[in-house]
Amino acid sequence: MKINGAQMVCEAIIAEGVKTVFGYPGGAIMNVYDEIYKQDGFEHILNRHEQASVHAADGYARATGEVGVAMVTSGPGFTNAVTGLATAYMDSIPLVVISGQVPLAFIGTDGFQEIDAVGISRPCTKHNYLVRELSDLPRILKEAFYIARSGRPGPVLVDIPKDITAEFGEFIYPTEVEIPTYKPSCKGNNRQIKKAVEAILEAKKPLLYIGGGTVLSNASVDVKEFAKITQIPAVETLMARGVMGHSNPLLLGMLGMHGNYSSNMAMSETDLVISLGARFDDRVTGKLSEFAKYAKVIHVDIDPANIGKLVDVDYPIVGDIKNVVESLIAQIKDRVDTAKYEDWRNILDNYNNLHPQSYQDSDEIIKPQWAIERIGKLVGEDAIITSDVGQHQMWAAQHYPFDRARQWINSGGLGTMGFGFPAALGAKKGCPEKTVINITGDGSILMNMQELVTASEYKIPVINLILNNNYLGMVRQWQTFFYEKRYSSTDLSYQPNFKALAESCGGIGYDVTTKEEFDNAIKDAIKQDRVAFINVSINRLENVLPMVPAGGALYNMILEHKD
Repeated sequence: MKINGAQMVCEAIIAEGVKTVFGYPGGAIMNVYDEIYKQDGFEHILNRHEQASVHAADGYARATGEVGVAMVTSGPGFTNAVTGLATAYMDSIPLVVISGQVPLAFIGTDGFQEIDAVGISRPCTKHNYLVRELSDLPRILKEAFYIARSGRPGPVLVDIPKDITAEFGEFIYPTEVEIPTYKPSCKGNNRQIKKAVEAILEAKKPLLYIGGGTVLSNASVDVKEFAKITQIPAVETLMARGVMGHSNPLLLGMLGMHGNYSSNMAMSETDLVISLGARFDDRVTGKLSEFAKYAKVIHVDIDPANIGKLVDVDYPIVGDIKNVVESLIAQIKDRVDTAKYEDWRNILDNYNNLHPQSYQDSDEIIKPQWAIERIGKLVGEDAIITSDVGQHQMWAAQHYPFDRARQWINSGGLGTMGFGFPAALGAKKGCPEKTVINITGDGSILMNMQELVTASEYKIPVINLILNNNYLGMVRQWQTFFYEKRYSSTDLSYQPNFKALAESCGGIGYDVTTKEEFDNAIKDAIKQDRVAFINVSINRLENVLPMVPAGGALYNMILEHKD
């Protein structure tokens, strides 16, 4: 029996085991939405903005490890989705985004709601397709899911003209994918692995540099085992928080611009960097000429383009982190002398004692660091934490007691304000048994606040903790440190009533000014099982410290700022 292209899209989604699709309809994608109405193989969530649809699919993918799926229409529907695509691309998140397009005959004519989706998305997708023949559609959809989840994951766009979705043809969904030009290497070269093992055995001050690729390859258990066997200290990037577990004695903390003192000093003094799924981005390295200047570098990454892109690498290993670490363990477990690194660990312990990750608490006003630590004590491992971008993001990364991979969901590479709330919706749909809390600011939350309606309609009870300092906080901090306090366009004192805003959309709101009110609000929001805004008044001029000034060396940290 022949079916139309729109039904083929739905059948492919069902065949891939997708349970939830996020999207927003429009003219060019209407045939597909007509088929969505008729099917019962997956749930569709109607977001209130296309950007939020892609972020929600992104949050779903990060929380579950599965491919997230979003659907948008042509023209402005697609351009609204570009920020979501770019966010996922920068952080290597597996998505399939299906966009409607004007009919084939209208492409290139400036037709109504026509935009060159393939051209626009080329820099921010792993791959993209414009479907020109109905017979190609099943193969393209199968390839899209395969490309999104394999190798270095990433978003894939499938742009489908409206006449293709209306055309009828035979549907045979492929069981296998064969792309001659795409053969990601997963195993890792054994010769290079042996060389890396010898380098580790020779090193006196080795350091594990754990990146987001460790999360994406589901290698957390293996990396912890490798660290335990070797007793090598570890640092995590922003994207890898939770891999080692916050109470692990080998974890120094987060590295980089807002990393802690011992982590940054460890990278500055190490003689061997063992990089696992990290890409040496500028927020981690600081001044490149001073970054790990005494160290040889082992770089393990699934993407060969990442290796040697920014730093010289002595031992390049292209492969999946999980597979490579398993090989490293097998070759080193009976040879390593863990006592050899004891002096190195003691040096780093002394650095941590000298400048621990701390803050000065207050009984008069809520400190944001306290609020985040308190959430950890109240919900801990049972929660998934999403965030927007700014000071609150860094405080969360510094102070939340992350216990596992995929517990921490944030926009790292692109730094997308407005990401946290829709990502929380996706995470909650993917992991309904978990408490999902979005840590956000009074600037970020307004960028996708329309998702209050989505959360209420579909009964997705995520909690939005708004750390409200009446400022665009991170920009204000830079203006304080580097622009002589010229606070240009960062004062956010004119605000909505966040409590009333949540309630007007079917949620629940809280205004919090004391620690007792904070505890009561968190506990009640969890019990209420509704979307919530908890508006927390925090110290207005609190800064995120330590801080490495942009372009500075990691060992030159701002540790305190008195005003």
